[in-house]
Amino acid sequence: MYKSCVAAVLAALYWLSAPASAAEGEPIVIKFAHVVADDTPKGKGALMFQKLVEERLAGKVKVEVYPNSTLVGDADEMQALLDGKVQMLAPSLSKFDKYTKKLQVFDLPFLFDDEAAVQRFQNRETSRDLLRSMADSGIYGLAYWNNGLKQLSATRALVNPEDAAGLAFRIQPSAVLEAQFNAVGAKPVRLAFSEVYKSLQSGVVQGAENPWSNIVSQKMNTVQPFITESNHGVLNYMLVTTSKFWMSMPFAVRSELENIVLEVTQTVNKEAAALNQRDRERILASGTSKLITLTPEQRQAWREKMMPVWKAYEADIGADVIRAAMTVNRRR
Repeated sequence: MYKSCVAAVLAALYWLSAPASAAEGEPIVIKFAHVVADDTPKGKGALMFQKLVEERLAGKVKVEVYPNSTLVGDADEMQALLDGKVQMLAPSLSKFDKYTKKLQVFDLPFLFDDEAAVQRFQNRETSRDLLRSMADSGIYGLAYWNNGLKQLSATRALVNPEDAAGLAFRIQPSAVLEAQFNAVGAKPVRLAFSEVYKSLQSGVVQGAENPWSNIVSQKMNTVQPFITESNHGVLNYMLVTTSKFWMSMPFAVRSELENIVLEVTQTVNKEAAALNQRDRERILASGTSKLITLTPEQRQAWREKMMPVWKAYEADIGADVIRAAMTVNRRR
């Protein structure tokens, strides 16, 4: 009896502290903030989510989209989510080191053969479990949004691993990405995404790693004379909210939002590959950067140079998670 009373009191306190819901007459406001342009997979996904919510949940839920770090920046967005200043984010998977080490699997260099392998892994049970790996911190993973595989850009041609030695590369805040560039004698520099173009232009850093769509949307190709088509890593996002906010909504509203998330996710992931291919062609047509295509032997040399990073982070990530990721490749 005592336990049931305590549970009832805790539940009442939880609901009293929860955000106002549509039942009180005002629509639930979801502030969706991100750090990239509208014309990127994530930017388009946010706008599609906003549009479908307006069509299907008008008067019940209102989505406000804040692109290009206009509300919160790279360094502050996760804390803003936990503080309730925003209700939805889609940070890159590298941003979650503080809350779980398991997602570092996506940062391991040359782990996946191609984008199809990444998608196969995301459909596996191991990867779906990772969406809930930050529950202890109150972070609720909704879906993976793909942005594509990363390419290396620099002020010099990067053909062999030793070509990167001595160059400073912008990275996201990730110990794995630091180790990745240390493995080839380069200097990793943590910078917010909004600072990358200026830092490349001024020479603070001489290189970066990004999918084609990010390179084009931020005009990085205009300040990077060489781009190596390395496909060495994953720059995908996790659509997240907080457990407290998500579970505070009426069941019917939450269910419809989950249906919308699923629909948007399918569209984002389908269009991301097409968008990256389009932007790759744009760079080639512009003549701003020389595209370097690695031979299988050259790519393997890069892979072997960086593979020790896998072993270094195996204990943090989990050998079982790394094995599950490796099985999706189709090497002969």
